[in-house]
Amino acid sequence: MKIGIHGSTGRVGHLLIENMKNDTEIRPYALYAIEEFSFPIPKDSLVTESYEELFKNSDIVIDFTIAFATETLLEAALENPTPLVIGTTGLSAHQRNLLDEASGLMPILYSTNMSLGVAVLNKLVSLASSALKDFDIEIVEQHHRYKKDAPSGTAITLGENAATARGLNLENVRVSGRNGLIGERSKDEIAIMALRGGDIVGRHTVGFYNDGEFIELNHTATSRDTFAKGALRAAKWLVNQKNGLYSINDCLGI
Repeated sequence: MKIGIHGSTGRVGHLLIENMKNDTEIRPYALYAIEEFSFPIPKDSLVTESYEELFKNSDIVIDFTIAFATETLLEAALENPTPLVIGTTGLSAHQRNLLDEASGLMPILYSTNMSLGVAVLNKLVSLASSALKDFDIEIVEQHHRYKKDAPSGTAITLGENAATARGLNLENVRVSGRNGLIGERSKDEIAIMALRGGDIVGRHTVGFYNDGEFIELNHTATSRDTFAKGALRAAKWLVNQKNGLYSINDCLGI
């Protein structure tokens, strides 16, 4: 299977290429790049700055970039329908609508986190949120100093799952910062706080706090390789699916 990579010169792009070296099912065939590679790439890979060439030479395209680049990719995909695995976070409402539109023409798997552990964490958060209705919910995410969006897409997804389990809309109850004399915490609010520093790959903590007890659910990514492996697993699954918008949970069957 010929894999196209959008964001091939980045850190996850590098890991995607490395993980395909010994995989007999897939190979990095088309690499979209507007910058020089800082690492060796397979000699038979096509390097291109053309979206038309990227899609024409790919059975499926994996995207790990930034939001406006993903938007450009989706607009090009509308003219060249090709299965897409998208792991870019920080998408705007317009970009999410574009994602929905494109999924009518091709299968797309979109996930703010490609790891198996985070997929299970989301399930546990939904269960805990529903069962512990009187508990206050606070979410903290930690990432490296270079991450551009905050809070992380994974943290927002965790918050959405927690809110939905209680019949709430996250946007109506979300708190992203506290400062000054703000008064008591409201019953339904869900705080999502972001920490940035060093080389932290990713850590998410969802806490459920009540008088006399609390529960904290944690996930820590120790390597970006987790995201690359998850995306390749998703690509192998997605290529045989019908048009539509899928999540990593669909791929994993959970």
